[in-house]
Amino acid sequence: MAFESLTEKLNTVFKKLRGKGRLKEADIKEAMREVRLALLEADVGFKVVRDFVNAVSERALGADVLECLSPAQMVIKIVNEELCALMGSTNAKLAIASKPPTIVMLVGLQGSGKTTNGAKLAAYTQKNNSKRPMLAACDIYRPAAITQLQTVGRQLDIPVFEMGVTNPVEIAKASVRHAIKSGYDIVFLDTAGRLHIDEELMDELIAIKAAVEPTEILLVVDAMTGQDAVNAAVAFNDALNIDGVILTKLDGDARGGAALSVRAVTGKPIKFAGTGEKLDQIEPFHPDRMASRILGMGDVMTLIEKAEQAFDEKKAEEMAAKLLKNKFTLADYYEQLTQLKSMGNISDIAGMIPGMDAKALAGASIDNSMLSKTEAIILSMTPFERDNPSALNSSRKKRVAAGSGTSVVDINRLLKQYEMMQSMSKQLSKGKIPALFGAGKSGRFGM
Repeated sequence: MAFESLTEKLNTVFKKLRGKGRLKEADIKEAMREVRLALLEADVGFKVVRDFVNAVSERALGADVLECLSPAQMVIKIVNEELCALMGSTNAKLAIASKPPTIVMLVGLQGSGKTTNGAKLAAYTQKNNSKRPMLAACDIYRPAAITQLQTVGRQLDIPVFEMGVTNPVEIAKASVRHAIKSGYDIVFLDTAGRLHIDEELMDELIAIKAAVEPTEILLVVDAMTGQDAVNAAVAFNDALNIDGVILTKLDGDARGGAALSVRAVTGKPIKFAGTGEKLDQIEPFHPDRMASRILGMGDVMTLIEKAEQAFDEKKAEEMAAKLLKNKFTLADYYEQLTQLKSMGNISDIAGMIPGMDAKALAGASIDNSMLSKTEAIILSMTPFERDNPSALNSSRKKRVAAGSGTSVVDINRLLKQYEMMQSMSKQLSKGKIPALFGAGKSGRFGM
């Protein structure tokens, strides 16, 4: 998970501050030294770290902090605000042309994830912005690049324009003409990358830019390459004057330094983040939410948005009513499992809940085999047993086990998990934790 090691180190620093009560200047200076080391170990650039620590120190050493009743909390607030500023303060949206089509030029080094994440972004605009996207295969050098784009396009039901291995500039111009003729209002140009930056690559990209005048030039960088990603960002920005960044593989980098450095060194915002290998795992980058996650404060807004996407609104209202009446059945339990699965990795979800230890759930997931077994057990029960699990005595369990091809041990395990979920549901109905199942579009808490 991104920033995991940085989060741990910063939380250790803040824990020491909280334990001191009133703070002295020496306490803050010592804390800032530890913050500096934590950021450097997270692969954040030296100059970025120096400027960040200086900004925090200047504010934290003011009389307002040293004399307030909760100085440790004030320091954390300052760090949070400066982290937000470092990553761009607010979410930067994809620019849309006043006259279609919007042309989005995707650039980056080979292996950064341009092809896959370009397709993900196209699908995102189709789903969330009601666009008619089209992909254009402008990478004629990498073996199977066109085939890969066609494959992901087919999986996402997004058309792909290609002209084989002819001139990339001509392909880009032809794709725009085709989009205008066919009524596509947004075109994603999948351009070629290299293993390293060279003059030939940049000349080709500059020529494509001049030929089609893209609405947006988005640089795709691999978060796991750390400072190499930052160096690439500087080079591409110098040559093309990029408009923003898509940061990929953010789920796989425990350090996260690239996310904290790219915006600072290029002045260009991170607009989207790839958060997994699945073709729907891309999301807008919100600096304030990411800062909150880095500091272990969770990310409730993203959690609610994920829940809204995964949970059918009508079913959510029905579930909320059941929760209020404490009528959460085994059939409801199975339905919630399938919807939770669509939200992603459990440890990632836990990391968005304030106070939850995501590391303790590292690697946890709901797999298909477990869901199949759960479904088989529940379907082997009578409607009465599903609504009244406490009625499952020894003989009933043996019958259900035989009917589902499982064991009594499996049934007992399922009932134990159900009881835990039921207990959590009671807390939900009392408003003790965010009410995901009934959050609705308002994003409010409680039922």
